[in-house]
Amino acid sequence: MSSVLIIDDEKDILNLLSRILELEGYEVLKAMDAEAGRKLFGTRDIQAAIVDVKLPDGNGIKLTAEFKTLKPQAEVICLTAYGNIPDGVQAIKNGAFDYLVKGDDNQKILPLVAKAVEKARLQFKLARLQSRLQERYGFGNIIGRSRPVQEAIELARKVAPMDTTVLLQGPTGSGKEVFARAIHAASARAAENFLAVNCSALGKDLLESELFGHKAGAFTGAHKEKSGLFQEAHKGTIFLDEIGEMPPELQAKILRVLEAGTFIKLGDTRETKVDVRVIAATNRNLEQEVQEGSFREDLFYRISVFAIRLPSLSERKEDIPELAEHFMRYFAAKTNKQITGISPDFLDALLRHEWKGNIRELRNIIERAVILAETPHLGANLLPFDFLIKKQAGLSSGAFSLKDMEKAHIANVLAYTGGNKTKAAELLGIGLTTLYNKIREYGL
Repeated sequence: MSSVLIIDDEKDILNLLSRILELEGYEVLKAMDAEAGRKLFGTRDIQAAIVDVKLPDGNGIKLTAEFKTLKPQAEVICLTAYGNIPDGVQAIKNGAFDYLVKGDDNQKILPLVAKAVEKARLQFKLARLQSRLQERYGFGNIIGRSRPVQEAIELARKVAPMDTTVLLQGPTGSGKEVFARAIHAASARAAENFLAVNCSALGKDLLESELFGHKAGAFTGAHKEKSGLFQEAHKGTIFLDEIGEMPPELQAKILRVLEAGTFIKLGDTRETKVDVRVIAATNRNLEQEVQEGSFREDLFYRISVFAIRLPSLSERKEDIPELAEHFMRYFAAKTNKQITGISPDFLDALLRHEWKGNIRELRNIIERAVILAETPHLGANLLPFDFLIKKQAGLSSGAFSLKDMEKAHIANVLAYTGGNKTKAAELLGIGLTTLYNKIREYGL
């Protein structure tokens, strides 16, 4: 049931309006002065308010501005016994849905309230949707306290409310799509579509059809018309991942969309107009590709209006413990496992790794470990074998003899097998008796 607040110091009018609206199925709250109205508006779920301009302790037009500041989604209708143009203009400027004169416009009240309530309902729904998007994709969900990450987040926050084209630069797996979604979620387009396409995953013809659509009969197998991603993303955002891989022929069509907001579908003769924000991403050096002639210079300058560089994971290793903990909790919940922590050896191996695959590689490593885990803690034995081998790089300067290297290697293999000596001997390519002798010799 929708709720409507009526604030009027004339008791007869207050009761009359209340009765009319109650008969239409509204929940009606009543107040005879501004202070009582403020309390109700601030504490109750109200979609619309009817406010008298002349109140014993205030002015309804000023009260309208207060209400719109407190709850921008709610609508306010100003009601007055003495209508004048300046008051009406100011009421609308303050955010009023409409301005009515008592007595002259009684027949307008019900349809006006219905329109105000419906508009408020849609606005509250949109606000809830935007709130959920922020919770799921907002900048608060980007993990990392390192300086490079925080600098990137700060830049992204500043550009998010604009319609400016953004270029995200960084190595594969560094979180470019996460940033793109956060920018979209913080923009005025948040309630509209966010569509992503990997420009390196499709051939030229298929990519052109996916991006721009086609008319029926445009090519063999095109039995019906298809809308492309640009058309589907109208009023929203399209994310062009790995744009540096895009064929030169399509680069010209992307440039046309950015410059004029139009494109021509395959097989069509008429332009299609769209309003789309473009966020592009690349792991390539586009400036170098421009010089080499493989990427259009004019397109480069259009997409790099606002460039943000995302650091590799090796540049932000102080974030690894927090990222690992996040992925551990996520995959533990997903697999319904009671995993509560990460062992020091496991974390030490993560910190020593080079992370050529960046955050995506870390996520995969943690997912694998969680799947294999049989205890509440992730131990080093759950890591891929090459991680444990790399731990030998941490030997002190006085530990480079063959004996020390052999000792460290056997210890790593034993850790990897969880102390299973038979399996360790198989991996080392030695007999079980030899392994036992080595364990005694090295005090392992």
